[in-house]
Amino acid sequence: MLTFLFIILMFGVFGKLIVFAFRATWGVTKVLFTIVLLPIVLICMVIGGLITFALPILLIIGVMTLFRARA
Repeated sequence: MLTFLFIILMFGVFGKLIVFAFRATWGVTKVLFTIVLLPIVLICMVIGGLITFALPILLIIGVMTLFRARA
């Protein structure tokens, strides 16, 4: 009976830790993509001659950022 209780409590504690780890990882991934990957992709698109695609993407992201910051 104590073993069963131990197993249930262990899954409860480590389950919460796993959820916390996924949330932390998701936050780090969002920051990495936003600060590092997106500007590099946009710069590469401009250098590669795809400014007709890069400019609308930049404008859409800029507008989304304006509305997202106030919400």
